[in-house]
Amino acid sequence: MKTNIAIFASGNGSNAEEIIKYFKNHDYVKVALILSNNPDAYVLKRAENHKIPHYVFDRQQLYKTKIVDEILRLNGIDFIVLAGFMWLVPERLVKAFHNRMINIHPALLPKHGGKGMYGDRVHKAVVENKEKESGITIHWVNEKYDEGDIIFQAKCKVSPSDTPADVAAKVHKLEYENYPKIIEKVITENQ
Repeated sequence: MKTNIAIFASGNGSNAEEIIKYFKNHDYVKVALILSNNPDAYVLKRAENHKIPHYVFDRQQLYKTKIVDEILRLNGIDFIVLAGFMWLVPERLVKAFHNRMINIHPALLPKHGGKGMYGDRVHKAVVENKEKESGITIHWVNEKYDEGDIIFQAKCKVSPSDTPADVAAKVHKLEYENYPKIIEKVITENQ
């Protein structure tokens, strides 16, 4: 029996694309659903291209109703992957998917995490703080931004001449190489 993954994403969906490709013909994991809070997110086009059901929800539907919960149930979702999802996950979903919901952050947590720290903002902070390294953190999702237990980290060097775009390129490479494999490992270990 396959483990059905739902990917929550708010933007371009490049990490979602890598995850979809990785699990395309997988024996026991399937990307079954893409959810987004942004009706203009390119991740929805990616879902269409791969013939994956997708759904857009608004703030009210996520926080004040159980519409999203019902969509997850109706699609038989076993595991949630956050891939560039910008909203805090409601506590009821965190509890319902305890140890079955992970996120990726484009820095080495606990540095450069928390509300408002995402994407280019993170890479800009890394450069401004003259960090010597950056990387990715894959962690369990809890009720706070970027504070769940760390599952995995990978590092890259940051040189004094690096721009935020240079750091972003290095971090994206780490994301694409590692996130799908860590999702697979976590699902395997928790079956």
